Amino acid sequence: MSLFPKLNGFFIRHDLWHAEEVSLATIAEQFGTPTYVYSKKALTDAFNAYETACIRTDGSRRARVHYAMKANSNLAILNVFAKLGSGFDIVSAGELARVLAAGGSADKIVFSGVGKSKVEMIAALQAGVKCFNLESIPELTRLNEVAGSLGIKARISIRVNPDVDPKTHPYISTGLKGNKFGIAYDDVIATYQAASTMPFCEIVGIDCHIGSQITEISPYMDALDRVLHLISTLDAAGIKIRHLDIGGGLGISYTNETPPAITEFANTLLDHIEEKGFGHLEVLFEPGRSLVGNAGLLLTTIEYLKPGETKNFCIVDAAMNDLMRPAMYEAYHAIVAVKNKSSVPEVMYDIVGPICESGDWLGRDRSLKVEPGEHLAILSAGAYGFTMSSNYNTRGRAAEVMVDGSKVHLIRERETIQSLFANEKVLPA
Repeated sequence: MSLFPKLNGFFIRHDLWHAEEVSLATIAEQFGTPTYVYSKKALTDAFNAYETACIRTDGSRRARVHYAMKANSNLAILNVFAKLGSGFDIVSAGELARVLAAGGSADKIVFSGVGKSKVEMIAALQAGVKCFNLESIPELTRLNEVAGSLGIKARISIRVNPDVDPKTHPYISTGLKGNKFGIAYDDVIATYQAASTMPFCEIVGIDCHIGSQITEISPYMDALDRVLHLISTLDAAGIKIRHLDIGGGLGISYTNETPPAITEFANTLLDHIEEKGFGHLEVLFEPGRSLVGNAGLLLTTIEYLKPGETKNFCIVDAAMNDLMRPAMYEAYHAIVAVKNKSSVPEVMYDIVGPICESGDWLGRDRSLKVEPGEHLAILSAGAYGFTMSSNYNTRGRAAEVMVDGSKVHLIRERETIQSLFANEKVLPA
């Protein structure tokens, strides 16, 4: 069984791993490690795979992409998507500011999240975002009050919790009764009726997002049918829905997973919506991981090879603060030697970092032919890699670079130790 993801933009040439036309060894030498490396080609191709389904043969729009930027919020990546025409799905005022700084349009921003503050609502209203996805009656009430204080009408959508099992990790499941997200299915109609009485809220859509790293279409179809039924019920009650936000969550290949191809997935959902008689609705996709996950990797250097009584350890300079997914989810990332070597014996290692935690591991039981000082690439790290990184153990966060053909661009400088406590103060003498 293969434990290797399907990649675009990264490949082996002359026994060296490359990002597009540049060897990872060259990048490690120029920028040091740990460093996140992204392929502009892979980002662009993934976005265009959605666009192929979103645009009809006559050029008219079936749907629009709103990148779920929590997956990776680097300004350069946001700028690539903005230039391609993407909208954005945000969950904080900080993400709003990032989109605008990267050249995104406020009228293509959907503001999601369960805990929007008054300050965040004000910032989004003043910017003129496309829509707020609301997740509770108290949030609806607050937004109406905040919008009223500004004399602005807030465009809103209610997030439905359809109680559909996405068949994914429980930490990234969002559409079951026990999850904190959305309005319970049986309460949705009453919530819309309450919203219709709010003078500073304008109902424009309905929203549903059931989870992340979903590798089957069937959970989407189950949730979609439940939401389409709600739209019909709302229409009969005189509440008109203009757009249908079907969220994101499409999985990627980390090992041997076989999620549907992006265009096939999007076409299946869009065709179903049209066949059910809802082709008049504007449809929003909110992909995150499927756009950036396999478009990035984490480059690291081997510090020591440590033989043990029951385990051999490959100790690298990247750690759980750089890539949290293995420690948090026991997530698998393929790990490869940047340079293929036949002269070194193959040994089974646990790949671990220098952080003072037993949970600081990046891969377990990996067969590698490596020596100290060489480089490893941790694949499929473009989503929820840097964005979840921290300064634990007072470690600076990694650099980030983007490869565009034969050019390498530094898109985030490595943090210095001094910068980590620049905003801290000791007590006065």
